[in-house]
Amino acid sequence: MSTKQTTPARIADPIEMEVFVNRLLSITEDMNNTLVRSSFSTNIKERKDCSVALFDGAGRLVSQGTQIPLHLGSLNGAVEAVLSHFPVDTIRDGDAFICNDPYLANGSHLPDINIVTPVFWDGVLRFFAANIAHHSDVGGSVPGSIAGGLTSIFQEGIRIPVSRILRSGVIEDNLLRLICANCRDPEERGLDLRVQIATNERGSDAVKDLIRQVGLTKVLQSVEDVLTYTRNRLANRIADLTEGSYRFTNMLDDDGMGGNPVPITVTLTVADGLLSFDFTGSGRQARGAMNLPINALNATVYYAVKALLDPDIPPNAGLFEAIRISAPKGTITNPEMPAAVGARSITAQKVAGAIFGAFRGLLPKEKVMASGNDLCPAIVFSGPLRQRTGDFIYLETIAGGSGARFDLDGMDAVHVHMTNSSNLPVEAMENEYPLRVEEYALIPDSGGAGRTRGGMGVARQIKVLEPDIIFSARSDSHTVGVPTGVDGGRDGRRARLLRNPGTKNEEALFSKIANIKLQAGESIRIETPGGGGYGDPSERDPAVLRQDVLDGLVSSVSAAEEYGLKL
Repeated sequence: MSTKQTTPARIADPIEMEVFVNRLLSITEDMNNTLVRSSFSTNIKERKDCSVALFDGAGRLVSQGTQIPLHLGSLNGAVEAVLSHFPVDTIRDGDAFICNDPYLANGSHLPDINIVTPVFWDGVLRFFAANIAHHSDVGGSVPGSIAGGLTSIFQEGIRIPVSRILRSGVIEDNLLRLICANCRDPEERGLDLRVQIATNERGSDAVKDLIRQVGLTKVLQSVEDVLTYTRNRLANRIADLTEGSYRFTNMLDDDGMGGNPVPITVTLTVADGLLSFDFTGSGRQARGAMNLPINALNATVYYAVKALLDPDIPPNAGLFEAIRISAPKGTITNPEMPAAVGARSITAQKVAGAIFGAFRGLLPKEKVMASGNDLCPAIVFSGPLRQRTGDFIYLETIAGGSGARFDLDGMDAVHVHMTNSSNLPVEAMENEYPLRVEEYALIPDSGGAGRTRGGMGVARQIKVLEPDIIFSARSDSHTVGVPTGVDGGRDGRRARLLRNPGTKNEEALFSKIANIKLQAGESIRIETPGGGGYGDPSERDPAVLRQDVLDGLVSSVSAAEEYGLKL
């Protein structure tokens, strides 16, 4: 039985709406390019760990850039925080606001700093331009400000409630200095924050140009039309689904402090034209930093619905109205102050994987996907800067394999779900930091076998060239969590973290190790999971499998044992 569908609201002018959507996308893409090209830290300028968005004057998302899905939670939350703490009649043209805190300003973790800029037309607040960037360090007890074993948000860096950072076009230098003084590289923080402020000003100017060209009335009507269009389009997708409840559990190895595995459980219910996601049954609030703030949980759900039901649907507030999300307070998917949240991206990935799993019972097999690596494993190296005050922070999240689909192999070496940042090129890393990449490669046989195989995980091995370099990591799926296959497909391989691999001093490290001191000549190797396979491996096309072997993706041993093909 399909869900009931109400009569859709009408769109005033579909053609103008389509033109308007693309104009908004061009504005957000220009903002994103400005932010990336003008920034100073490698995490933003090379890895593109940033996002941008436009909101209307009521705080409704109108258009989001195409970068990091997880950032939607913080951007939404930041605009809500501005409107909650600053009455509209106190917001002035030339103002801008800054925040990062998950408990004080609806953020997701402290390194993600939001800048929100009001856009005025004829003296009236009409829009907000907003951006977010992951800063490589915001202070705290560990370089990089993130470690799975931190137990309180007070250990994770400077907390910024929503505050005015720009007043009448003039930067509040005292506030900026205060923020930067609490970071390990104050000069870089200050420069990148100024770039964020300037990025919004560019977006604001572009919105005003749009209003100037087509008129305020048409712009405001087009906003309503695009939200209505998205609302109607999602309603059509939900109407095609069979009513019922579907449940899936994903697993974290631990809560950041070792110990027992932690379940991430979702119950998806389709009824009365709504999608409801209930996370009752998920683990209690983590002792470590694996907790996922509610706004980040919301962003994860919105991403999964869009990805599974209609990848091309515009990302705006019209997407949210038919979705209901509930998570008990004091659990890993809705933590209470002062729970640490720095490593929340790993939990977000597990939540996304659980939602994808729940939809397996609902979608036709052609749209089902095996589990990907469902992680955001990160490594951080830090040491003294040579030419200025402070410490360098090399932060990188490492890709893995994506899950196989009905008719396609999983992609090799990609970010999945909530993260979408680039790798840091070897040349850039070795130029910026006293580090050397010894190996950067796909891991043979890491993708689960199947009629279509899972994508391959990645090995990245880095040698330290100077003494007393501090290393931390956050990862998962080392012991319990595994990228599951579907319909007879095999599971993907788990992750590993090694110190001094291939030597007599080789040591397997805990997946959430923090603040270990490395000496010159020591190496760290991280291996990420592959994706799960889809279908019986014996049904794989022999010619395709032979090419996998020739390409070094599948070993001849695995070809014989997993696929039954002797070469």
